[in-house]
Amino acid sequence: MSETSQNFKMVAKTFFGFENILAEELRILGAGNVQIGVRNVSFEGDKGFMYKANLCCRTAIKILKPIAEFRVMNEDDLYRRMQRINWRKYMDVNTTFAINATVSGPTFTHSQYISFKTKDAIVDKFRREENVRPNVDTKHPDLRLNVHIQDNWCTLSLDSSGASLHHRGYRTATNIAPINEALAAGLIMMSGWYGQSDFLDPMCGSGTMCIEAAMIACNVPANLNRKEFAFEKWGDWDVDLFELIEASALKRVKDFRYTITGYDKAPSAVEKARENVKNAQLSDFVTIREENFFKTEKEGNDFLHIVFNPPYGERLPIEMEEFYKEIGDTLKSRYPGSHAWMITSNMESLKHVGLRPSRKIKCFNGSLESRLVKYEMYEGSKKGKYLDREEE
Repeated sequence: MSETSQNFKMVAKTFFGFENILAEELRILGAGNVQIGVRNVSFEGDKGFMYKANLCCRTAIKILKPIAEFRVMNEDDLYRRMQRINWRKYMDVNTTFAINATVSGPTFTHSQYISFKTKDAIVDKFRREENVRPNVDTKHPDLRLNVHIQDNWCTLSLDSSGASLHHRGYRTATNIAPINEALAAGLIMMSGWYGQSDFLDPMCGSGTMCIEAAMIACNVPANLNRKEFAFEKWGDWDVDLFELIEASALKRVKDFRYTITGYDKAPSAVEKARENVKNAQLSDFVTIREENFFKTEKEGNDFLHIVFNPPYGERLPIEMEEFYKEIGDTLKSRYPGSHAWMITSNMESLKHVGLRPSRKIKCFNGSLESRLVKYEMYEGSKKGKYLDREEE
């Protein structure tokens, strides 16, 4: 059996609340032994599948490859265990490296200290055995390591992604409070939209929701526009295999016959959003218009799927209660025959929307605890028709 075809365990990290969606993504891509954790999903696959997961997963923010697991009682114990690892299998004295650590539990409380301790163990081992030490490079390392300690259980992994996978590569222009791309994709997928109707983001900012919606609808690999992955600097990097995986994923791209539209009332946001749509090569599918949502109305009689991330009031000077009331009034009076999904961390303002949500899902936008809420707008005798489309 060749090295390429040997399966190994991997861990995909994600946001709280998106574990099930990521697990389903991995299953569809062909992962084996998929197990759901908290903010992560473990699975099995070969090297080619590791490339595929990085390229295609929409809701993953990292794909890690565990290389060692062991129990540690304190920092000195961690240092000794790290020194026992055969580091030459993964690097040499000329390899620059960086360490990211996460800790939870009562024993280890400072992730930065865990990073330092791991770094010391690696550097001291090379210095003792070869009289030369490898260097740390936090910006562009040849090798990224991930140390995760939960209670007293330590998992050491190679980080195959590098910069977080939400850095898709299409967004060069952002507005004041852009939404994370992987979070946007997860919210759209959680809303049940996969390209089966018209789509609107009525407050689109830099266009992220619309771009992710188009990529989902057309089955475009999430990270097709990304400049690089960490695994490209690994000793076993197989460019031919990666190109094969990429070509195979591109064969599954499909056409889309509905409309995807973004509104924003700020000319600067509209300009940035259009630039990002163009960078993502999705101008044929996404239209960005300068509109004040509160002065618009639904176009046509077809069902409309709305997903948006209104301003939170955290960074923007807005009279929130009035603003949220206007959202509710506009949806109710001008958008019959539509389902609107909205993420917000402003629980108090949510009460002023004046509509009863049919779904309310807990999630996080960065460190802000948020809710993804769903409002269903029906019109007269057509109510039954739209009820039939529920959770389609």
